[in-house]
Amino acid sequence: MLINPTIDMLRELGLYGMATAFLELDAQSEARGLEHGEWLAMLLEREATMRRQKRFEARARAAKLRHDAQIENADFRAARGLDRNLFMALAGCDWIRKHHSLLITGPAGVGKSWLACALGHKACREDFSVAYHRVPRLFAALALARGDGR
Repeated sequence: MLINPTIDMLRELGLYGMATAFLELDAQSEARGLEHGEWLAMLLEREATMRRQKRFEARARAAKLRHDAQIENADFRAARGLDRNLFMALAGCDWIRKHHSLLITGPAGVGKSWLACALGHKACREDFSVAYHRVPRLFAALALARGDGR
């Protein structure tokens, strides 16, 4: 089988994940024993994974999150008054599905921005668009929108 025309066709079609996976599978001697359906499933899985990752990266970049915070790294031991059950419920993103907004308040230095970014990253992973604003920037954006008649 000619590999280069196949790779060229995959790339021409914008299937870069499949092209990369095809080259990797072809280089593995044990992969040559797989059925055609197994190859196709592996190629499709790689393409889907790559597209999900690209969508996540684009959403996270557009959200302008300040911290690379992850839900899994939340510290509930610190005396900040963070309710684990509430935070994990928010991490489920049901509030987004219900079209609600989230405003996090508290004293300086308790990790409000970090928590917001962790929730934002989780929402991006769940394919939601995210807008992260600190209060001064939020008020400026709202004033600008009001001035534009929105």
